[in-house]
Amino acid sequence: MNWSELLFFGIFLFFIFAILVIDLGVFNRNNHVISLKESLFWTALWVSFALGFYFLILSNGQIIHGITDLENLQHIIDKFQHPIKIDGLSFEEGLRVYRQNLGLEYITGYLIEYALSVDNVFVMIMIFMAFSIEKQYYHRVLFWGIIGAVVMRFLFIFTASALIQQFAWTLYFFGVLLIYTGVRMFINRNKEEKIDTAHHPVVKFASKYFAVDSNYKGPKFNIRKNGKRYITPLFIVVLVIEFTDVIFAVDSVPAIFSITKDPYMVFFSNIFAIIGLRSLFFLLSNAMSYFHFLKHGLAVLLTFIGVKILAHHWLEAIGFETEHSLYAVLAILGVSMIASIVFPLKKA
Repeated sequence: MNWSELLFFGIFLFFIFAILVIDLGVFNRNNHVISLKESLFWTALWVSFALGFYFLILSNGQIIHGITDLENLQHIIDKFQHPIKIDGLSFEEGLRVYRQNLGLEYITGYLIEYALSVDNVFVMIMIFMAFSIEKQYYHRVLFWGIIGAVVMRFLFIFTASALIQQFAWTLYFFGVLLIYTGVRMFINRNKEEKIDTAHHPVVKFASKYFAVDSNYKGPKFNIRKNGKRYITPLFIVVLVIEFTDVIFAVDSVPAIFSITKDPYMVFFSNIFAIIGLRSLFFLLSNAMSYFHFLKHGLAVLLTFIGVKILAHHWLEAIGFETEHSLYAVLAILGVSMIASIVFPLKKA
């Protein structure tokens, strides 16, 4: 990580954490049930930030890696295997081609991560219901869960990037994993998922190594009782959500690496999707039954990405570029959502 990358990365993280602190400390200081109107506002706000970052890349994407000349630009293209050629172009023309491709990689990765987050939302809803968490505490739990997810994604993404650059076959392993996950998701699409709170590995771990006050009902993550410190069920739910996000990251992070090998693009697209997950949660918790074919679409999406990883040399030979991946992602998600509206679930 050079000084330009370090500076840009630091400014990005400061911006994200500043907004999250303002969100919790100003707009959501009091625990309350998030309304549909409020969730729509926050969803639109986070999406606008993500789109604003896209336009920043289109206009000044070279500042991320501190590109200053044509030789440096070619080095970055080769290093991260961007599917573009700048032979015979001037520095300004090369930058334009580079920024356009970088923007496509970012926005495609963002859409993939945001779509896969939908399945994560459904699991979170089940977690809250299984642990009988009151709705006014949902936002607090999700806030701290997402703070932890940002840290975990940073470690996961840059470790995976180092492995891919050192061992090229790692990407093929991810491709097989995504195909397996997609096929399994499609097979189990109609199965009712349940969470066994008593035998969940996180609950068993917390109960073994920490004192837990299972009777506590309130917003605190730990309390002191009779001179002893206890963690509360709310804190255990945060741990369960962190554990769940790690499992989802095993699918979603490799999926974005199929679009771009630039770990910064993978991280930026991941983070914008993750921080929008809270508002998406409250939005979808009111409309989750309307998109019953979305699970089918996500299964197809994961399988498509896995196949793309395994056949990327052949796809490049026939001219398959980043924009075609974007079209495929939009088509898969669009068909599944339209099908859900055209063929609604029959009420029992």
